Amino acid sequence: MSSLGSAERPLRVAVVGSGPSGFYAAEALFKSDLTVQVDMFDRLPTPFGLVRGGVAPDHPKIKSVTKVYDKVAQHERFLFLGNVNIGNDITVEELRQYYDAILFATGAETDNHLGIPGEDLPGSHTATEFVGWYNGHPDYRDRVFDLSREVAVIIGQGNVAMDVSRILAKTADELRGTDIAQHALDALAESKVREIHLVGRRGPVQAKFTTPELRELGELAECDIIVRHEDLALDQASQAELDFADNVNAKKNMVELRAFAERTTAGKKRRYVMHFLKGPVELRGPARVESIALELNKLQGNPFTTRAVGTGVIEEIACGLVFRSVGYRGVPIPSVPFDDARGVIPHESGRVTNAGVAIPGLYVTGWIKRGPSGVIGTNKPDSHETVASLLPDAPGLVPCTIPDSAALQGLLAQRGVRPVSYADWRRIDAAEIERGAANGKPREKFTRIEEMLNAL
Repeated sequence: MSSLGSAERPLRVAVVGSGPSGFYAAEALFKSDLTVQVDMFDRLPTPFGLVRGGVAPDHPKIKSVTKVYDKVAQHERFLFLGNVNIGNDITVEELRQYYDAILFATGAETDNHLGIPGEDLPGSHTATEFVGWYNGHPDYRDRVFDLSREVAVIIGQGNVAMDVSRILAKTADELRGTDIAQHALDALAESKVREIHLVGRRGPVQAKFTTPELRELGELAECDIIVRHEDLALDQASQAELDFADNVNAKKNMVELRAFAERTTAGKKRRYVMHFLKGPVELRGPARVESIALELNKLQGNPFTTRAVGTGVIEEIACGLVFRSVGYRGVPIPSVPFDDARGVIPHESGRVTNAGVAIPGLYVTGWIKRGPSGVIGTNKPDSHETVASLLPDAPGLVPCTIPDSAALQGLLAQRGVRPVSYADWRRIDAAEIERGAANGKPREKFTRIEEMLNAL
């Protein structure tokens, strides 16, 4: 019998998830000394994960990374199987019959909870919902956001929170030439939101947003940025963090924030207020959100390990709209171990573990492996680590019993599942670009799965 990874018997790897981590894993597998067949699955007919459904429409340069993934997809031993839901259309146990190894790259598909009273009141939404809605993600196409409210509060100070707040702060004209979903553009054009508050529980030095995203706020056409001098006063630990030579992002952020604090308001139509050292303790209102109660915090602890501690002083902001952007977590996959406390698949160097013991043939990469941290490029070394564990394991893996992708596709067809190939995706892609050109946009996304399939 030929060894796994030989030309006679390629190592068969199923990659579940077609975002950056999945593609970087496929790329690393193809660059190895083994002969590898990579079949990549996604529950949507479209690839690229958060690059398509999460990157803000006014950040087109970031989306250009898909050119790298396109090259990976051209490999002769790459097969894309979109519109296939692992755990629903086919179980993991069944998948193991067709593949020697399964690599999970499903990302972090849902949000953390605040765990405060009123969190579920109407008018309170997760960042994921809003981001998916304006990006045309099918899961969120029909979400409704009451943009008739004048005051919106965004809880969180990462780049996603910045994206949400910036989209609210921009005019329709600023968004019109992007690939924002048309239903979202139409709704935002009628938005009555005039005041936006970005709230973080720690200080400006600890904020997780990056400087380019912060700098963009100063370029908004019809929105004044308000940063209070007193909010930029630093305690001893924060000053030590700022003085640390490698803390480049914080240094650049403070330059921008101090420049904002020196600005005089220009009387623009909208106001954007940044808050630091304030933590949400309650969303208030009898039937929907009418205000948010914030507790003033102070930092305790040593540099880089500080924690926000409430002072008991409460400040209330009247508002009708709240977006919660306090981190993401993964979603369990049936029959795959899951760490519910962290929202990830447990692993050791990318090998999926159960009670600390590695499960032969199961691997994990990306946010579902390490949690929602880093930028798109961070997934590359993460995926390389996982592949570096998988490859030496190959000789000892139990070969799958049905090493045949066509047989798998036949099984799916019997179940009424219509897998979408990469060539199919190219047809969807071309149709979206054509739709967008008619409206002066780079593309007009199909926002429903049925529309995508009908374009084939």
